[in-house]
Amino acid sequence: MNPAYWPSDRRAPLPPVQPWSGASEALVQSAESPWVTPAELSGFETTPTYAETRTFLTRLAEASPLVRLFEYGYSAEGRPLTLVIASADHRHTQARLDGTAKDKGPIRVFVECGIHPGEIDGKDAGLMLLRDIVTNDRASLLEGCDWYFVPVLNPDGHERRSAYSRPNQRGPREQGWRASAQGLNLNRDFIKAHSPEMRAILSLLQRIDPHLFVDLHVTDGLDYQYDITFGFQDPLYSASPAISGWLESTYRPQVSTHMEALGHLPGPLILAADDRKPELGLTLPAFPPRFSHGYGDLRHLPTVLVENHSLKPVRQRVLGTYALMEGTLRVATEHDTALRHALTKDRARREPEPVLTWEMAPKPVRTVTFHPIASEFYESAASGAQEVRWLGTPLPAVEAPVLGSTPAERIARPRGYWVPSSEFDVLDRLRVHGVEMELAADWIEESVDMLRLKDLTLAHGVSERRVVFRAEVAGIERRRERFAPGSAFVTTDQPLGDLAIHMLEPVCADSLFAQGYVAGMLDPVEYLEAYVIAPMAEEMMETDPELRAEFQAKLAADNAFAADPMARLRWFYLRSPYRDERHMLYPVARCSA
Repeated sequence: MNPAYWPSDRRAPLPPVQPWSGASEALVQSAESPWVTPAELSGFETTPTYAETRTFLTRLAEASPLVRLFEYGYSAEGRPLTLVIASADHRHTQARLDGTAKDKGPIRVFVECGIHPGEIDGKDAGLMLLRDIVTNDRASLLEGCDWYFVPVLNPDGHERRSAYSRPNQRGPREQGWRASAQGLNLNRDFIKAHSPEMRAILSLLQRIDPHLFVDLHVTDGLDYQYDITFGFQDPLYSASPAISGWLESTYRPQVSTHMEALGHLPGPLILAADDRKPELGLTLPAFPPRFSHGYGDLRHLPTVLVENHSLKPVRQRVLGTYALMEGTLRVATEHDTALRHALTKDRARREPEPVLTWEMAPKPVRTVTFHPIASEFYESAASGAQEVRWLGTPLPAVEAPVLGSTPAERIARPRGYWVPSSEFDVLDRLRVHGVEMELAADWIEESVDMLRLKDLTLAHGVSERRVVFRAEVAGIERRRERFAPGSAFVTTDQPLGDLAIHMLEPVCADSLFAQGYVAGMLDPVEYLEAYVIAPMAEEMMETDPELRAEFQAKLAADNAFAADPMARLRWFYLRSPYRDERHMLYPVARCSA
């Protein structure tokens, strides 16, 4: 291990911080209060351990019937996963967990924290808000609203605490680690569902079926004036247009107004086109479903991604998160009819030509009012490049260009897909997500469309314990295929039909193929012997002038190929009737509309 040359008593240098005070500071309780939270007790210098967090929550549950605790699974290292439910009537919430709910019940808001455990503001804000529901004047938030709260989604990463987890974040003193015990970034695990933590959350979402899902984070990246930013899949790209419309026209302005009244400056999700060159503008692409809000969009679940600003003091960030959560519960309750209508409309919608892939738009998709912080550039001896230095001075608002996405590939919506019983990983993940499937009891023969793939590429490294695949579609073949018992027909005429399409179409960025779970057809399994193929290849050239010309062109264009005897013979083998006919034939079949 290389020695650490940075002094152990110094923190990473951060830009100057702007002074702040706000009405939300009145929410902080003194050290003498019997219900002061661990973060408040330390002046927000520290955040409680997972055990300390559970102890505080247990005290709340024992003190009030409004709060109950549940364990919904276990982490990779065996820690119990904790769900807190705050409700005025737990008959509804218990029925949800049991799968016996028969009426619509109150509006349901689901908030998760600590999917990236170093970004833990939401946990400490949630403890404060739950405390105020139980002991102060916030119980009215539960009039018509059930609040489901996961304080730490990734407890293993949470307990890998260090003062050196996030050098670009201003507090708390020790922070959890971004990844799980399996080395997984759980906010990249929504589709592939590799981790026990993600599988437990997906099961929970199916049982609760929330009307609103909020995922709390802290940013990386550039400096700006906002202390809290939040957003969702942009209406430009949304597979849930009614939901995106409600989030943009109702949720955003009302929650922002509530936060501003408490002294905070909320803003839209902010991603720089280039962190070294903030003047190039901002970027807001179509987010793939590996992320919570991209996943929620395909699932037709209103999902808000919150990114607190890492360079603001942790006290300010926690209080801003409290304000956002309080505003969220209020707006969901006050506008429950419109929110329910948006969900119903999008879950009944069947996009006739869904977008499979996106590319960068050639021009900005719009502008956005942006509140910047002054910066300058300097020549870095370390990087050998011009680096940005943030100066801590607020600048007047500007209209910044927003770089976005445009559809690259669409398909006519298939009627459904046949997934062979041999594709265990695919069937498993469809079940985990709750996708409806009809299993074949006997052998069945169907006329289907099969995709022949080409131009396979593999990522240069391992990401999320997977090697990422990419391939193009060489052609679509109409075939009669037999499917064994246990094979599944997945209709797209279901609320999760859009999600199923993105899981099963191989060109989609986060498809199960792209993540390496459908790979059996990539290896030709028969062998060739040179003493057989060589004379056969010579005869093929003699009898087929076009084949001979194609081979000679390949020799002329590819020196490595020309110098590799086995590659040359393999070229002929793949053009012979002895080739593996199912090589590069994607095994999940489309059924035409």
